[in-house]
Amino acid sequence: MNATQVKTADERILQTSPLRKLLGRPELGSVVGAIAVFVFFAFFADSFLRASSLSTVLYAASTIGIMAVPVALLMIGGEFDLSAGVMVTSSALVSSMFSYQMTANVWVGVGVSLLVTLAIGAFNGFMLTRTKLPSFIITLGTFLMLTGLNLGFTKLIDGTVSTKSIADMEGFPSAQDVFASTITIGGVGFKVTILWWLALVAVASWILLRTRAGNWIFAVGGNKDAARAVGVPVTRTKIGLYMGVGLGAWISGQHLLFSYDVVQSGEGVGNELIYIIAAVIGGCLITGGYGSAFGSAVGAFIFGMTSKGIVFAEWNPDWFKFFLGAMLLLATLLNAWVRKRAEATK
Repeated sequence: MNATQVKTADERILQTSPLRKLLGRPELGSVVGAIAVFVFFAFFADSFLRASSLSTVLYAASTIGIMAVPVALLMIGGEFDLSAGVMVTSSALVSSMFSYQMTANVWVGVGVSLLVTLAIGAFNGFMLTRTKLPSFIITLGTFLMLTGLNLGFTKLIDGTVSTKSIADMEGFPSAQDVFASTITIGGVGFKVTILWWLALVAVASWILLRTRAGNWIFAVGGNKDAARAVGVPVTRTKIGLYMGVGLGAWISGQHLLFSYDVVQSGEGVGNELIYIIAAVIGGCLITGGYGSAFGSAVGAFIFGMTSKGIVFAEWNPDWFKFFLGAMLLLATLLNAWVRKRAEATK
């Protein structure tokens, strides 16, 4: 055995230190940031540590986190989706208008909405892979089309910019239980969206870390040409990721509908940036190939703490976007520093 073989053998049996493993985690910077934000508001907002306040923070985080998870997977795969925000509204509108106009059980509308949002996601992925255009152009076009369709169809069918109430229709109570109910624990109410959020994080983490599909996602995000050369189904992977965003939009849209039983056609515009921000704060790279589902959850939690912490501290909420932008920059810089430290310890 020559020196090179000995060195290779030694490297294979070399144990990775806990510090190196920790520094290699993409969500490390966001976890540090979340702790800092939590301590900050715990100090400046007296009511922040109450159980009811925690419930409010988790609810705010879950409404962002449900979409941040599939958006994070898409970003790890090297793409992003500017139509994600209005797709949530499209999901709610399809469920509401189909159920009302067809006088069917609302679960029929829920099922049709799922098919429609998955189809929108598949359309984005198909157009991206067939035209080779940047995802910015493809999804910007989808964003504009959905914005117009949401308004146009709502006014055409219902005569106004909002849908008719479906609260008295068959199936509404059971659908509300699934998508918009409140679970009481220890006298404190927690929205069911928190469970949806945690379930998506768990499933997405399992896919990324334990399945072949997870390897494909990292591979196409790192270098799609190299991934294709070694047999990774790049087209199928990217279409699947966009359909994942459609699934998240469906869940969020049903929550929106069954929380209020009517939907405004203009909602959702701008939320796509919040989903991307949560994923970036959680450690995802715009360039792809790096990130985690758990990191996106931490990013959404930071968003929830900041949005509600400002209210609990009785500060002017007009400053919220400033704090959000500052956290984005700080989190990105911290994540970059963590990656450099991780590479330096290899």
